[in-house]
Amino acid sequence: MSVRHRVQVSGSVSASVECADDQRLLDAFLRNNVYLPNSCNQGTCGTCRVKVTCGSVSAPTVDDDVLTPELQAEGYVLACQSTPDSDVTIEAPTESSAPRHRLRDLTGTVSEIRALARDTVAVFVDVTEPLDFSAGQYMEITVPGAGLSRPYSMANPPSTDSTLEFHVRRVAGGTATDRWIFDSLSSGNRVDLRGPWGDFVHDLETTGPMILLAGGTGLAPLKSIALEALSLDPEREVHLYHGVRYADDLYESDFWRSIGVAHPGFRYQPCVSRETGVGRPGYVGDAVADDFATLRGAVAYVCGPPAMVDGAIKACRRRRMSARHIHREKYTPATELASVEG
Repeated sequence: MSVRHRVQVSGSVSASVECADDQRLLDAFLRNNVYLPNSCNQGTCGTCRVKVTCGSVSAPTVDDDVLTPELQAEGYVLACQSTPDSDVTIEAPTESSAPRHRLRDLTGTVSEIRALARDTVAVFVDVTEPLDFSAGQYMEITVPGAGLSRPYSMANPPSTDSTLEFHVRRVAGGTATDRWIFDSLSSGNRVDLRGPWGDFVHDLETTGPMILLAGGTGLAPLKSIALEALSLDPEREVHLYHGVRYADDLYESDFWRSIGVAHPGFRYQPCVSRETGVGRPGYVGDAVADDFATLRGAVAYVCGPPAMVDGAIKACRRRRMSARHIHREKYTPATELASVEG
């Protein structure tokens, strides 16, 4: 039987929640509608780092490039990986503009699995209750019988909150993909989800030109962001660049062209880096740098593999985009996440 501890957070916001000894700190706070910065939820980005000032926690070993040895010596841990051993006090940064959606457990039913491209499908899940989330966020989906979960971003905008759309690319030997989604998952199957997670979200305060740069299935959260932005302002200037290695990996091109017909300010540019004849040759960052003499006043959302994200950010900065207007999410290889009950 789990033991519950009191966890106090101090900083720009003061709050206190109960957290079980087998529950992660981040999970406890988000379930109680107390926001802590978070992104990957896998212990690889360091976004959710907090400083333990009183009490003790259990935490797995953290790579030095996520938390330096100096920070670890000062008491910093990752809230997404740490569980309390006693009553605890932590120091944590907070952001007033961050998403404020309560973390929830949901049950859903697969309503459709649609082939999108080579080794890529869209999975549509009808949930038992509408989900309150921000465009760009993701859910953790539990892999049956594996004792772990995997993160997938919503591709639907928040306005369609009863059916969630996820884009999934097959990973050779992957526990969630090869051994489940592409092997046996079918319409009518039940799925368990936890979320929403992440602070890679649509900034509703910005109104300038929007630059969306996606690598592979990094297109999913950008689809959610683009559709929400255009629903709020049908005349918004939005430029979507979708980068893949091969033409067979492109998907939903006809959909995006139809969006361009309905919204004159929308531009879609597929980029293919390792073959010619379909789309624009090269990388999305190079395409953006070629297309714009300046990006001053624009806002960017960048999502995909780490190298692609880093290159795209450099291109935006070269074209004078403000660093605070560049939002990024790196899709990193999945780790074996132990299932933790909240």
